Amino acid sequence: MTDLTSSAPAAETGYVELDQLRMYYEVHGDVSDGTPLVLLHGGLFDIEQQFGALIPDLAVGRGVVAVDFQGHGRTNDIDRPFSAAAFADDVLGVLDHLGVRRADLFGFSVGGAVALDLAIDHPERVRRVIVSSTSFAASGMRGSENADAVGAMTVDMIAGTPMEATYLAKSPHPDLQHLQVLLDKLGATYEGGFPDRTEAEIRAIAAPTLITVGDADMVSLDHAVEFLRLRGGDVNGDFVGVPASQLAVFPGTTHFFGLARTDLVRDVVVGFLDEATA
Repeated sequence: MTDLTSSAPAAETGYVELDQLRMYYEVHGDVSDGTPLVLLHGGLFDIEQQFGALIPDLAVGRGVVAVDFQGHGRTNDIDRPFSAAAFADDVLGVLDHLGVRRADLFGFSVGGAVALDLAIDHPERVRRVIVSSTSFAASGMRGSENADAVGAMTVDMIAGTPMEATYLAKSPHPDLQHLQVLLDKLGATYEGGFPDRTEAEIRAIAAPTLITVGDADMVSLDHAVEFLRLRGGDVNGDFVGVPASQLAVFPGTTHFFGLARTDLVRDVVVGFLDEATA
């Protein structure tokens, strides 16, 4: 990845008060000019863990907004189950606070489900959307292994990991009891917090969509291809033209390490976003 540390402007950081939720955000670059990119991390991650290696390149020539979801990173937890709809409303609260009326979205896993919610239910706020390692229906998952594993997670199972260390270092309530609450809420998302979307809803998304998946992801490749077909892809582009929506499969990539191939992810994502201004 290009080393832009010396030239990249310092991030603006802050909090937005959304009733009891005090939601942390970062702004990289100027979000008042053009269409900024909004970064939406996955469960158990935060801005830095999920996107830290990518932000310097993503922020070249565009403003970037990144958020920590409820109970993650520097955002507090509240007495509310995790759900795509609630998280989407939180994101809109941050964008309204920043005066951003329309944005591109880049969401991974849980963040991808939130990006889908915004693209389907708030299409006027979304120009382009990147959905990474996310199924639009439970049938797109490779069995129940991931749901079972997340539902059974305990703090002992992640002891000594970067996720535990980061949680304890950043969380407004940095103790293992609250970390277990976070794990329990993530497990419960498989019980309805992130409901299936219909094929009709996926077809009707107005925003050009980039779908990314690892070739060893928890999301099956068959599902990713079906996702692409519902978005108008999987055609002979030499004769009918290249569709606005695209699919990228990252080789040698699992779900947990879905964005680890930084150079490859950067080139695919930036290329897709730049098409909007070409």
